[in-house]
Amino acid sequence: MWKGDDLLEDKDLEGKVALITGASSGIGKAISEGLAEVGFSLALAARSEKELRRSGKRLEKSHGIQTSVLPTDVSKPEEVKETIKKVIDRFRRLDVLVNNAGVIRYGEIENFSTENYKKIMETNCDGMFYCTREALPHLKKNKGNLVCIGSFDAKHPRSFNPVYAASKWWTKGFAHSIESIVGEKGVAVTLINPSEVRTDIKGEKGEKYKEKFEPGEVTEPEEIAEAVLFAVKQEDQTTISEIDLFRRNKLSDFF
Repeated sequence: MWKGDDLLEDKDLEGKVALITGASSGIGKAISEGLAEVGFSLALAARSEKELRRSGKRLEKSHGIQTSVLPTDVSKPEEVKETIKKVIDRFRRLDVLVNNAGVIRYGEIENFSTENYKKIMETNCDGMFYCTREALPHLKKNKGNLVCIGSFDAKHPRSFNPVYAASKWWTKGFAHSIESIVGEKGVAVTLINPSEVRTDIKGEKGEKYKEKFEPGEVTEPEEIAEAVLFAVKQEDQTTISEIDLFRRNKLSDFF
């Protein structure tokens, strides 16, 4: 499935540095693989240090790149600040930030716990803000890319996950607002909105999406990685502002 070489034959990205949040599994893991394939040095951030180290070793061995493993809870501003500092100390630059870390919780709004509400908002919204705030000075310096992983819920919210949907509407507003601010500084901002993705994330009934859906039935993590590569490969004057990734046979659910 991977087509990274074909997508990037017109721009050399080898030696550039990307920080990926939520890099230990699913979408973040696929994005890491895709960027490693074309020569990025990678800073891998997530809460699971064990999984990050496993991924880092595999990527270094498979692609001959440098990685930095950075256990980080993006909802904690002091940890995010320290993570960005470690990236710069190690690699001396930052070219791409992929804001991928996120969580989802389900439940009727009358019974939705304060704990679940805070978990969604602190990770999906606060974490994206903290990472962006700390990374932007370095992205400006290198005319880099800020990529935010949103959701089709940002356009087509559904009744069973109102708080998650709201967090992704926040992501959409934040990404486009930042885009209008930093574009003149040479930073490209891209929002990517996938529909259901076949990962370990659990659905409303507790089943993992990669078990609920057959291969090809919904969006695969590698397809989102390809969208990230499409965004970062653009020439300096061009921004891919927003990408929607829907399965063709799913469109009737929304239109």
